[in-house]
Amino acid sequence: MNQQLDLFLNYLVVEKGLAKNTLDAYGRDLSLYLDFLTAQGLHRPDDIRPPHVIQFLGLLKERGLSPRSRGRALVSLRGFHKFLLQERLAQHNPASRVEAPKALNPLPKALSPTDVERLLQSPHGDEPLALRDKAMLELLYATGLRVSELIGLQLNDLQLDAGYLTAFGKRNKQRLVPMGEVAIQELRNYLTFGRSKLAGEHGSRNIFLNRSGAGLTRQGFWKMIKRRAREAGILKNISPHTLRHSFATHLLENGADLRSVQTMLGHADISTTQIYTHVTRERLRRIHEKFHPRG
Repeated sequence: MNQQLDLFLNYLVVEKGLAKNTLDAYGRDLSLYLDFLTAQGLHRPDDIRPPHVIQFLGLLKERGLSPRSRGRALVSLRGFHKFLLQERLAQHNPASRVEAPKALNPLPKALSPTDVERLLQSPHGDEPLALRDKAMLELLYATGLRVSELIGLQLNDLQLDAGYLTAFGKRNKQRLVPMGEVAIQELRNYLTFGRSKLAGEHGSRNIFLNRSGAGLTRQGFWKMIKRRAREAGILKNISPHTLRHSFATHLLENGADLRSVQTMLGHADISTTQIYTHVTRERLRRIHEKFHPRG
C-alpha cells in the first residue's frame, strides 16, 4: 500500500492543493498507519476492517496523542480509504463509520471589557506605528476578524463611508463585516497620517504595514499585541485571537443572537459559534457562586 499512499499524497497536491504543513501531517499519520497494518499482517486495503482502524487509534492513545491529534489522524485515514474507493483500488472504506475521539474543547480566553479598554488605549501618540497599532486593535475588537483576515486586508476591501469591510476567510470565503464608528475614525487617522509615511515607495496594497513598508505578518501582529498588553498592565496571557474571542463573548453577553455572531465571525457551522455560549454560561455560574447566598 505504500505505492497507493504515494498516489494519494500526489492527489492531495495536484487535485486538492493542500498546504505543505497539512500534506506533511497526512503523510506522517498514514505512514504510521501503514506500519501498523504491516505489523498486523494486512497488506491489501480490502483486508482492513473497522476494528483495525479502532485498534490503530487505540495505539495512538497509548502513545499519548490527544483526542484532537487522534481525530486528525482519523481524518487522514478516511480520506485515504475514500480515495482508494473512488479509484477502484478498494471495495469499501473501513474508516467511514468510525467515530472521532471526543475532545473537550477548551473555552476561548476573553478579556474583560475593562481590560479590552486598557488594551485599546495602550498605543499613544501620533507616530505611524502607534496610529497603526491603535487602528488594528480597534478594528479587531469591532469586527471579530481572524488575525489572518486582518493582516490580509487591502485598501479596496474598505468601505469606510458605508461602515463595512470585505473580509476573506477560510477557503477564501467572502463576507461583509460592519465596523463601529470608533474603529472607522482610527482607521481614517492611520490611513491619513500613518500609512502614507510607512508605505514609502514599496507600493504594497495591504492596509497594515511594517516599518519597511511591507504588509505586516502574523508574527509581527503577535509581537505587537503582546507588547501593547504589557504596556497596558494586562497580566493575562494574550494570543492573536484574544480580541476575536472577546468580540464574540461580549456580543453574546449583551444580548446578540447566535446566528448574527456566527455570520460576523464567518463560521460555516453554528456549532463552532456555540462554544461562546458556554463561555457566557460559565461567567454566569461564577457570578452566581460569588454573589448568591446559597452559591
